[in-house]
Amino acid sequence: MSIESTLEYIHNVKWVGSKPGLDRTRELLAKLGNPERELKFVHIAGTNGKGSTAAIIAAVLQTAGYTVGLYTSPYILRFNERMQVNGEHITDAELETLTDEIRPFADSMSDSPTEFELITALAMRFFVVKRCDIVVLEVGMGGELDSTNVIDTPEVAVITAIGLDHMKELGGTIAEIASAKAGIIKHGGAVAVYGEEPDALRVFEHKCAAVGAELTRTDFSRLAIHTVALEGVRFDFAPYRDVFLPLAGSYQPKNAALAITALELLRARGYAISDDDVVSGLARVYWPGRFEVLRRNPTFILDGAHNPHGIRATAESLRRHFGDRKLTFLVGVMADKDVAAMMGEIIPLAESFITVEPPNPRAMKAEKLAEILRGYGVPAHAAASIPEGVAEATAHAGEDGVVVALGSLYFSGDIRSAINN
Repeated sequence: MSIESTLEYIHNVKWVGSKPGLDRTRELLAKLGNPERELKFVHIAGTNGKGSTAAIIAAVLQTAGYTVGLYTSPYILRFNERMQVNGEHITDAELETLTDEIRPFADSMSDSPTEFELITALAMRFFVVKRCDIVVLEVGMGGELDSTNVIDTPEVAVITAIGLDHMKELGGTIAEIASAKAGIIKHGGAVAVYGEEPDALRVFEHKCAAVGAELTRTDFSRLAIHTVALEGVRFDFAPYRDVFLPLAGSYQPKNAALAITALELLRARGYAISDDDVVSGLARVYWPGRFEVLRRNPTFILDGAHNPHGIRATAESLRRHFGDRKLTFLVGVMADKDVAAMMGEIIPLAESFITVEPPNPRAMKAEKLAEILRGYGVPAHAAASIPEGVAEATAHAGEDGVVVALGSLYFSGDIRSAINN
């Protein structure tokens, strides 16, 4: 198949939807010879910070000389970003070949896999073909019933910050959501957690005790933040000194602390990771769409925050960088999100809002979002398209202003393209 027909097949409507359970993924992987059993994993779940934490761990392992697979979602510009080895995305030719391989098995299943299940199985085959020493595997949603959870006990299970998101699927309390995430904790495993949410921590402690896993809570007393700039952050995480991470959010040092904690657990399991590897690896991290500066004059920041917990962290970063300065926000959200709680975090920082509709069937209409925002007494205008929204926001901010685009990862690629054009 061509790359166009390959992607058309992967995104075909027959795979659409979310169906609980791991049976379909297990069946498809069995038909492929269970490639997941030939791999070792760092498995990452959580509400916010999964992608950044995964990128940091992968960068350090690559610096240490390992062949490292990285599986993440969603993509920003191209589908191929979802699976990569040592920073190189799967090529169109590789994607075509592997999809041709997997297609007859998926088509033969009486209970069709979902798109995410199909992609997960494809990624497992890709990582085996590329002879990965270890794969950093990001959960799609939740943990226990996520299709990535077909793997056996990972080298390390990592659980990032927990907040209220996907409540319809995962539960309406921190404890219920943590319980879903704790599904990646398996018998005898090593577990690193962010650990600042008491209700979540109790869930993780109980699960680890039940399955004989070793729990390590990130020790943030080791962390001393020196500078937070738009070029990146600089901090100590004892015994690592003067660490530079080229990710700008003020929340990123804590994601890095969790990632380093997980890397220390890998080292204890025999992985050859030196202190220099940690410091050098962090300095080479690239992770688009997370408090990323896309241009200057005006300063245009793209951030993937898409729930109240994440947007609260973004708001703290904005205050740290810009103080009481009023900002122009370009926002788009999914209709199933807690819009009032999300927007409530940034309304005090806003001079005005431009709303857009992300390219996703679950997206809220731009005019409806603008109407909600106007109800809070702030100026809000609905743009006809994302490129028009980018143009209107930059024009409104002026050369000396600041534009912040946030609310969904799904419009990140279109915003980046509009900026580049």
